[in-house]
Amino acid sequence: MAKAPAPITISTLAAMKARREPIACLTCYDASFAQLLEHAGVEVLLVGDSLGMVVQGQDTTVPVTIEQMVYHTACVARGRARALLVADMPFLTAATPERALAAAGRLMQEGGAQMVKLEGGAAILDTVRQLTAQGVPVCGHLGLLPQSIHRLGGYRYQGRDHAGADAIRHDALALQAAGAGLLVLECVPAALAQEISLMLEIPVIGIGAGAETDGQVLVLYDMLGLYPGRSPSFSRNFLPGHASVGDALAAYVQAVKSRAFPAAEHSPL
Repeated sequence: MAKAPAPITISTLAAMKARREPIACLTCYDASFAQLLEHAGVEVLLVGDSLGMVVQGQDTTVPVTIEQMVYHTACVARGRARALLVADMPFLTAATPERALAAAGRLMQEGGAQMVKLEGGAAILDTVRQLTAQGVPVCGHLGLLPQSIHRLGGYRYQGRDHAGADAIRHDALALQAAGAGLLVLECVPAALAQEISLMLEIPVIGIGAGAETDGQVLVLYDMLGLYPGRSPSFSRNFLPGHASVGDALAAYVQAVKSRAFPAAEHSPL
């Protein structure tokens, strides 16, 4: 009997970074898609609070609750067998270390998450330190922070000026030092994302951040053309020209692995 493939872990992703093998990641919200994504070769399943927009019909990710994140994470956990399962910490659940520990505990114990993702830099460093000290693997998230959309005033690229780029560099190093094992960079210039990927020891996953990060992530509903709203300029619909959803997912993985995606038109300068 053939031996089952080994589970994807943080160590697996670190080894992929070391040998320059791009990491394929997609958001996922249910068991059926979890199985399809794994079959296509996706290494990281991110239960994103983007479900607020693409599943619930909200205008932003802010209304998503911890109960909803636990529910969707548990759905994905029942469908996955090998991929690393990462879950977003919803709005304000990481406002204090105490709240973050409680929320992360629920996502891991009730939801089956293997890692939690937090948005922000300097303001959450103590929280990251306390989570990792208690055995909670942490993925950071810098650049465009969707949970801060009302403060930012819109979905805009970050780090395009000198001060903004310096702040992202500083926060990336600080998150790594605090114990984060993975970092998502969203909507930052490709050159800055490449610099940070080379600078950090931990893997860097890009979304709207060019092709030279250690991996890529997209919102599942965007890359299949399912979301009726406006598609982000950094995304691509992989479904046209393919006979099935599974074929489109496999095409996405192949495009990430070959660095054909993102192409120049999907990457900010």
